[in-house]
Amino acid sequence: MGKKSNDIESISGVEKAAILLISLGPEKSAAIFKHLKEDEIEALTLEIANTRSIPPDLKDGVVNEFYEICLAQQYITEGGVAYAKDLLEKALGVETARTILGKLTASLQVRPFEFIRRTDPQQLVNFIQDEHPQTIALILAYLPTAMASEVLSMLSDEKQADVARRIANMDSTSPEVIRQVEYVLEKKLSSLVNQDFTNVGGVESIVDILNNVDRSTEKNIIENLENDDPDLADEIRRKMFVFEDIANLDDKSIQRILREIENNDIAVALKGVTDDVQNVIFRNLSSRLADMIKEDMEYMGPIRLKDVEEAQQKIVSVVRKLEDAGEIVISRGGGDDIIV
Repeated sequence: MGKKSNDIESISGVEKAAILLISLGPEKSAAIFKHLKEDEIEALTLEIANTRSIPPDLKDGVVNEFYEICLAQQYITEGGVAYAKDLLEKALGVETARTILGKLTASLQVRPFEFIRRTDPQQLVNFIQDEHPQTIALILAYLPTAMASEVLSMLSDEKQADVARRIANMDSTSPEVIRQVEYVLEKKLSSLVNQDFTNVGGVESIVDILNNVDRSTEKNIIENLENDDPDLADEIRRKMFVFEDIANLDDKSIQRILREIENNDIAVALKGVTDDVQNVIFRNLSSRLADMIKEDMEYMGPIRLKDVEEAQQKIVSVVRKLEDAGEIVISRGGGDDIIV
């Protein structure tokens, strides 16, 4: 079947792919087939087999479009969507750049605020610090955790807790609101959101962020939250360091923690945890005490989940108490990683 239409917009993606592969020749096409799924190969093979002739203008248009899309993908990888848009506009013109990026954004599933993900955190703070706390919270909820933690640490003391509370209480955000915020922050950015609603934020989100900020920032936020929303502060504090995280501490710290815990609480807390966590605990007990606790666990039978969680929370509370007293160190972001 010949390709009679020279209008590149009137043919399907499969037809374009078939034209491209024919244009590239058998060796290069065979190399591309290695990266395709079986159903894609079947569809392309059928399309290529049914193609009898290709108008030169159409072939040139398909190859050129493919080149432009590859160029856009490279620019996005190098510097994000805003960077790609700027370079493509200079290289191809505004209309072509908009068309190419429009074709890419849906398949790339680019997250909102992609244009600030490659921004230096200090520059980003300068960029957003005068925005409303709800706007800052929305932006941080979309950023990678490490970057969000760094930005949160650089905000003023008054804003830190307010922004943290707003992230924790965030549930879902309308795409229209996201688009409006994006437009204010970056007028050049194309609209990237096509879902009905995007779930971001929540307690887990702010816990992840706080686990990566420095200790002074964390304490400031928690203390302020305890005044404004004690229930939220308590929920965040409980999730900041979960029992299983004890396996990531050094042996000396684990031994110091275990000296503060009743044997029965250790036995109950270890019910249902992974072998890795159990082994770390037993390794830091004397052989005799480890055997006693193992025996207790064997003979105590099934334990209510509530009782296990309470025992684990006792140990977590001891961990936080010892950390506050400076007797153990929990590695986290910022200055707390510096040992002097």
